[in-house]
Amino acid sequence: QVQVVESGGGLVQPGGSLRLSCAASGAIFSSRAMGWYRQAPGKERELVAAITSGGTTNYADSVKGRFTISRDSAKNTVYLQMDSLKPEDTAVYYCNAKYDAANYWGQGTQVTVSS
Repeated sequence: QVQVVESGGGLVQPGGSLRLSCAASGAIFSSRAMGWYRQAPGKERELVAAITSGGTTNYADSVKGRFTISRDSAKNTVYLQMDSLKPEDTAVYYCNAKYDAANYWGQGTQVTVSS
């Protein structure tokens, strides 16, 4: 069974930065893709950023220019560097690891942007 673990969430002031990490372990092969999703109270879960095994990235329009997704393939780990944070970024952030037969989700990490 694949284990997906996120870390790095916390409380930050508007305009500040956070760096989230996500490690997927227990799989024989590397993931096809990994990504970050977020869900705020009363809203649907949405894609924030994703990166494929080939290095192709995809971002939500709301975070383009502020967030950067990267990966360490050897460690099967993905990072999300979040800069210029806004209160609207407040949400639980979930990591997803996609394999040929299934998707695996982490438990989520809380990001709160408030003054």
